[in-house]
Amino acid sequence: MQLYPYTDTWDEQDPHANFKADVAHYTIVDPLPTLAGLCQATGVPVPCLIRYVLVKYAASGSDAMMAMGPLVLRQMQEQIDAAEVADTVEARLKAYEALRQIVSWLQAGMQE
Repeated sequence: MQLYPYTDTWDEQDPHANFKADVAHYTIVDPLPTLAGLCQATGVPVPCLIRYVLVKYAASGSDAMMAMGPLVLRQMQEQIDAAEVADTVEARLKAYEALRQIVSWLQAGMQE
């Protein structure tokens, strides 16, 4: 399997735009030097570490949600605050759409 950065483009209206932006942001960095260092320190082979990281993230939906909870809650609150400051129907609809996308993304991460 080849691991490469995600460099695609997408429309702002894409229902997965936030997720795609996050993937693009985090895949810029090469994880292999870190995993090689961990391999050297522990003796666990790099392919096993890669599998461990992927399975731990994918299988621990509730743990991942709890770990990112404060960040996600802050992002949700920022959407609400912006809508309240603007005090317009348009701003509230924009906040609703952002919150809908966040909740949709969270639910997708919990499906097994």
